[in-house]
Amino acid sequence: MTPVSLIVVGAGDRGTQHARWALQHPDRATVVAVAEPREVRRDRFAAAHGIGPENAVSDWKELASRDRIADAVLICTLDRDHVEPAEAFAALGYHILLEKPMALDEESCRRIVEAVERAGVMLAVGHVLRYTPYTRALKRILDSGQLGEVVSVQHLEPVGYWHQAHSYVRGNWRRTDEATSMLMAKSCHDLDWLQYVIGERPSRVSSFGRLSHFTRANRPSGAADRCLDCPVEDSCVYSAKRFYGGMLERREHVWPLAVVVDDFTPDILEQALRTGPYGRCVYACDNDVVDHQVVAMEFPGGATANFTMTAFTEGGSRRTRVFGTRGELTGDGETIRIFDFLTDTEESVDIAGLGGMNAADGHGGGDAGLMDAFVSAVASGEPTLITSGPRDSLASHLAVLAAERSRLNGTVETVGT
Repeated sequence: MTPVSLIVVGAGDRGTQHARWALQHPDRATVVAVAEPREVRRDRFAAAHGIGPENAVSDWKELASRDRIADAVLICTLDRDHVEPAEAFAALGYHILLEKPMALDEESCRRIVEAVERAGVMLAVGHVLRYTPYTRALKRILDSGQLGEVVSVQHLEPVGYWHQAHSYVRGNWRRTDEATSMLMAKSCHDLDWLQYVIGERPSRVSSFGRLSHFTRANRPSGAADRCLDCPVEDSCVYSAKRFYGGMLERREHVWPLAVVVDDFTPDILEQALRTGPYGRCVYACDNDVVDHQVVAMEFPGGATANFTMTAFTEGGSRRTRVFGTRGELTGDGETIRIFDFLTDTEESVDIAGLGGMNAADGHGGGDAGLMDAFVSAVASGEPTLITSGPRDSLASHLAVLAAERSRLNGTVETVGT
């Protein structure tokens, strides 16, 4: 079959990661154009994919002004910049893979759904957790009835102390007014995943959470505004000098270091930490998103779920416990343990390792799984191969928005449809 042709809009970490799949599967997909405003990243991406200068542009609108030149587009811009390109490329007949979150408010989410449905094109939202081998195995167990009726679920997202500092204190997602809530930016994956594995959309939610630690009130005595100038840096858990410098020394030229610098040299890193956002003291930033939050969910069939997001962990895979009427399941992204009430026996299922559950490691095979499903759907014209389609993704985004309203207002919120 002719490879599916792709445009990439946004050659940052996510766009580059998704497009790498095409390099690994040239018989199935090829990237023919890229739009990226940063020249260094645009040129590097174009060179990797053999894209000529006429199709390596700074503004996606230039590609959207032409006749259709590809089968599909991967939209991997910043979260707040999803709606306009999604509408434009849908109208041109492109199938769309859209990074999560699909948009930041209900009106914008609905605009995207309406645009793709009106154009008759496929949409896959980047909820990569749905596409991991681990998730497929866990869902098969739940759907088989082995646990009986699912009554309740506990789910933990251990963000990681370093990831919180990088992305949500110093980074692009630190402020609600400039980006979005922590729940939408990070944990829309998790509320979507719970909806998927339980097999229902939540009907009511409540939530609590706050920014507790990364504030000026917790700044160590004598701390400077930047880690490179700080006399107490060597005793600080969140030292940017130690974290990013350690990655550079180990030649780990991937996320999150790749977000901080474009060229991996000590001088470039020092300059970035001295002048850029990632060298700031975590207790002297302008962040306002929460560093811990809980969400309680009720489903129409009577099941309940509680979700915890916290910065204050080592990191690693999500951890889940599912309580059914015939058994209990415990999972950590790599192994599933099932305890059967009737036989008092335990069964373990090991999942083939496909990398860690973070962006640098491909989300445990979820990044590859998403691309595989999307490209297969476009090649075959079969939208059911996409499990994170427009209506399911809209439902999980509405749950996130309702949960954040609950946290801010102290209410129990009904989730819209």
